[in-house]
Amino acid sequence: MRKLLFAFVALFVVSFTVKGGSPKYIFLFIGDGMAAPQRMIAEEFSKLNGRGSLLLNTLPAHGTTRTSSADALITDSAAAATAIACGVKTNNGMVGVDPDGRVVRSVAEVARDNGRKVGIITSVTLNHATPAGFYGHRRNRSMYYELGLDLIASGFDFFGGGGIAGHDRGDKDIFDLATAAGYRVVSGKDGLTSLKPGEKAIALAGSRSDAMPYRIDAGENIPTLADITAKAIEVLDNPNGFFIMVEGGAIDWAGHANEAAANLFEVLALDEAVRVAYEFYTRHPDETLIVVTGDHETGAMTMGFSGGGYNLDLPLLARQRCSIGRFGEILEQAKANDPEFDFEKAKLLITRYFGIEYAGNGPLVLSAAELTSLQRAFERNRLPAALRTLMNNKAGIGWNSGNHTALPVLTTAEGCGAMLFIGFYENTAISMKLKSLL
Repeated sequence: MRKLLFAFVALFVVSFTVKGGSPKYIFLFIGDGMAAPQRMIAEEFSKLNGRGSLLLNTLPAHGTTRTSSADALITDSAAAATAIACGVKTNNGMVGVDPDGRVVRSVAEVARDNGRKVGIITSVTLNHATPAGFYGHRRNRSMYYELGLDLIASGFDFFGGGGIAGHDRGDKDIFDLATAAGYRVVSGKDGLTSLKPGEKAIALAGSRSDAMPYRIDAGENIPTLADITAKAIEVLDNPNGFFIMVEGGAIDWAGHANEAAANLFEVLALDEAVRVAYEFYTRHPDETLIVVTGDHETGAMTMGFSGGGYNLDLPLLARQRCSIGRFGEILEQAKANDPEFDFEKAKLLITRYFGIEYAGNGPLVLSAAELTSLQRAFERNRLPAALRTLMNNKAGIGWNSGNHTALPVLTTAEGCGAMLFIGFYENTAISMKLKSLL
């Protein structure tokens, strides 16, 4: 009976794929460090603040994906990207090659070789591990300059988001080489807007060397992942179709930092980009596939922690106005500008950027013990870390790690071929399924 059931499911999936044909347009969204906890915390925050459910959680095809690398149960982003992009398990730290160092081909390269336009978008640097998994082939993910060369050599049509780490090597700057290879390099919202359909482009959100700022910290001239995705669609749309990979890379960074507000706002930013793709899908429903996954979980994030009982008060995080790292910079600048800066003055900044209050009965009113704890942290130059813990505790968010974990991730999909992504499978299967559809 069990074998018969499996055979029926396989026949159903094959039948669906044949009837659905091959998608002309493929979107692959990867939340770096995003598993079920990150998706559900952002979901509940969004609903409680009147924004409704995350679109990425409503896509009808659901799968569960294992994330181990070739040499460890807990993967890093390079090995995970290689698995998702190329369909091969490799060792942690290696990108676009198998454990023996042999080059393996990514789904983006298959799409390019089949005549489709290709776009790679990320909120971190363009030669970071996840985007590099789609065009790079190096034994070490830290070979940033060499991965920059691989970026150019790929011939992909559009790169957008953060800068290129380690791009400047004397007279062989990666951006100069990219320009010579036919790429137009632009920066900021104005530069992004100026791009025309058919142009080969590298669209930087701001910095030439660094990641995009956390969404919670970004200024008005910093384009969002949604902005960049919309422009990529415009630039890449053509009769042969396209493949676009979009990474929410800073979800992982906020997970490493155990910072709840920055984390969920990064997930929301990725969901906004998914909405852009979904709007395109509604106009091309029989030709478009959207897949959303994560490369691994980061931080062992939980909805609730032992000190909070059954309380979960996520809307409090809407009061936070900047990341913990940014607040540290603001605090240091205030100290530098005022030799008499003390805790009483710091309390004003705490209220401004975190919504903390010192009198009354609200959920962010501090107890005497909490206030004393913050004052001691200020005196020890550890106020930002203390505020991070305080906001996590007030909201009811727990963390059990500052690193990656082996938790499986969720994969959801919509459109032509989406039913292939139902089930429980290895991350390598994502590449194999996408390649089969190409």
